[in-house]
Amino acid sequence: MQEAQGRRGTGEAVATIIGRRRERSILQKLGRFAREYPLGTAGALVLLLLVFVAVFAPVVARYDHLITDVPNRLTAPGSQFWLGSDALGRDAYSRIVFGSRVSLRVGLLSVIFGTLIGTSFGIASGYIGGWYDLVAQRLVDAFMGFPSLVLALALVVGLGASVNNVTLAIGIVLIPRMIRLSRSSALSIKEEVYVLAAQAIGASRMRIMLRHVTPNSLAPVFVLATGYLGTAIVTEASLSFLGLGVPPPNPTLGGMLREGSQGSQGYLEAAPWLTIFPGLALSAIVFSFAFLGDALRDAFDPRLRR
Repeated sequence: MQEAQGRRGTGEAVATIIGRRRERSILQKLGRFAREYPLGTAGALVLLLLVFVAVFAPVVARYDHLITDVPNRLTAPGSQFWLGSDALGRDAYSRIVFGSRVSLRVGLLSVIFGTLIGTSFGIASGYIGGWYDLVAQRLVDAFMGFPSLVLALALVVGLGASVNNVTLAIGIVLIPRMIRLSRSSALSIKEEVYVLAAQAIGASRMRIMLRHVTPNSLAPVFVLATGYLGTAIVTEASLSFLGLGVPPPNPTLGGMLREGSQGSQGYLEAAPWLTIFPGLALSAIVFSFAFLGDALRDAFDPRLRR
């Protein structure tokens, strides 16, 4: 009994030591990443802050973002309204908080949708080849012949303006680009020794794609998807600015820019905070994703490592 308890205690001690070493290794890797890629680290910190604000938007916001207060319309930034109020007396700060929430939601869901669908078809196209690859790439070329915003605009007009339809439209626009990237990765990976060995022992195509090709193709796809998050958010803001994005009264950063830039109302001169602060929030989100994506690309790509 004592011997068994001693072995158990020794095993727990070894597990504790291994766990501490792993924690130190993770912290060391994060510290090295922060030293080598300060802009990427700053972008990651800003994104963590924005995600926190988006998740806890009802707590972070000072007022209800939908309640109007006409007597206090177009109030300048101050103690009552930190970032001013809009033409209906709604708190601009609260609307930016909830607008960032919508932008992050649309960006994340559309990129996840486009990445999953595009990666699946791209890996199958690159590995299977033949007529399947020929037909798939011709369809990809046809879709990529349209500008991203024009294609998203056409899809939203056909589907109707709503949060889900905007997310779906942006995700569809991203699918051809993810297909092209994952196909190129699959073409190089399928010539590797371990893939040829799996073919030699009689492994099926599906097993090889799931067990060997897909896991080794995810690093560049993940890096590109991080960069496309900013593109998706800008596309959503552009659609909202054109009046075809998320319908009011739900706030979006692009919709706030549209409301603040209505020339007939003279808001650009009378209330410049209606465009300055939403523009700064949108810029912070986009630049953070861009910096983080560039840092991840440099960290994962062996040709760019220092």
